Amino acid sequence: MKLSAQLTAFQDRLGHRFSDPQLLLRAVTHPSMSSPHRDDNQRLEFLGDRVLGLVISEALLEADKAAAEGLLAPRYNALVRRETCAEVARQIDLGEVMKLGRSEMKSGGRRKDALLADAMEAVIAAVYLDAGFETARGLVRGLWGDRVRNVAEDARDPKSALQEWAQARGEPPPTYTEVARSGPDHQPDFTIEARLTTGQTARATARAKRQAEQAAATALLKKVAP
Repeated sequence: MKLSAQLTAFQDRLGHRFSDPQLLLRAVTHPSMSSPHRDDNQRLEFLGDRVLGLVISEALLEADKAAAEGLLAPRYNALVRRETCAEVARQIDLGEVMKLGRSEMKSGGRRKDALLADAMEAVIAAVYLDAGFETARGLVRGLWGDRVRNVAEDARDPKSALQEWAQARGEPPPTYTEVARSGPDHQPDFTIEARLTTGQTARATARAKRQAEQAAATALLKKVAP
């Protein structure tokens, strides 16, 4: 099978030439483009998530040989979460080669964190199946390298940190409410308000609800626990 010029260029950005190009094609095919003659990337995503998890776990243990599990777990979560996988996907312009159905194309699928993250994990699995674990490990370490070295010592996500702050004071968990939505339907901006039962609030706007919630939690944490 001969890859398109676009996918051939993507291999160069990725740093891996596939012996079985069909694996790469599967990895970039979203379920909206699947057919009896074309497999999508869901099964590869499942496998890639596990390969990524093992490589990142190993890298964190090597990076900090004294860290307890309580610190390693939030660092791990920060490195494998959807947003981080999507960042890495954008780093190599994975969105440009994703095979999407018309509805996903119209809704801005090439920019969606969820689709980019799934495709990134699928590509990792494709490399693993094509060339083995050592090659997949090298790929992940290369793409995630600076992130592993620079992950915060306490890498709890802001929503978890805010909830723990509230619970430590006998308060219920904070609530998150969408208070505004702007921009085009295919690429809206969400404004989220985080609120504690004490009445303290903070707002943030982002392209994805989860990102807006995290940003609102960060802003509220700065208010209550500067």
